[in-house]
Amino acid sequence: MTDHEFTENELALGEALFRTPCDFVLGAVAVDGLPADGRPEIAFAGRSNVGKSSLINALTGRKTLARVSVTPGRTRELNFFTLGPNGPDGAYLVDMPGYGYAKVSRSAVKGWTRLIEDYLKGRRELKRVFLLIDARHGLKANDRDTMKLMDESAVSYQGVLTKADKPKQSELEAVIAKTEAEFAKHPAAFPHLLVTSAKEGVGIPELRATIAGLASNGVEP
Repeated sequence: MTDHEFTENELALGEALFRTPCDFVLGAVAVDGLPADGRPEIAFAGRSNVGKSSLINALTGRKTLARVSVTPGRTRELNFFTLGPNGPDGAYLVDMPGYGYAKVSRSAVKGWTRLIEDYLKGRRELKRVFLLIDARHGLKANDRDTMKLMDESAVSYQGVLTKADKPKQSELEAVIAKTEAEFAKHPAAFPHLLVTSAKEGVGIPELRATIAGLASNGVEP
C-alpha cells in the first residue's frame, strides 16, 4: 500500500547512503560476468522507456550516471553501479535491460529475455527488484510476465510508479488503486507501492530509504 510511513531515521539513512560515491562498474551480457564479491544487489526492471535511467539519476543526484536515451531499448546489458563503501558493506544498483519494445531484432529480444531470466533465477545477492511501471499506463502484459517469473523464482519485488507528474490526479489515483490490487495477488510482491517522479523529485526520499534498508544486510524498512 502507498500509505507506508517512513521514519525520520529511515529517510536520513537513505539520504546518507546516496551521498556516498555511486559509480558505474560493469555491464554484464551473461551471468558468468556478474560480480562475485557478495554485495547486496538492488535491481530496476521495467518496460523500455519506463524511465529507469532517469530514476537512477534522480536517486543518485547525477545527471548522466545512467544513460538516458530517447530510443527505447538502449540498455542491453545488466549495468552495475556501486553504492556506499567498498567491500561487503556496500551495495550494487543494477539497471536491467528494458523489455517490451518491438523495434529490435528477434535475436536481440531473445538474448535480453534470457539474460533477465538467468539473472532472476537463483541470484542470492539479489535483495529486491523494483518493477517500474509508467503511471500513465499501469501494468502491461510484459510486466505481468515478469511478475510471474519472479513469483516462480521467489524473488522479492516491489512496484514503483514512474512519471507520476504526467497523468491527472484522478487518473493517477485510479492507476495506483488498480496496481495495488493486482500486486496483492502475487506471493513474491512487497506490499508497499512507491509513487515517484524523477522530474519533480516525488517519492525519491522514500525510495532511497527503502534501498538503504535493503543494502544494510538485506533488512527491509
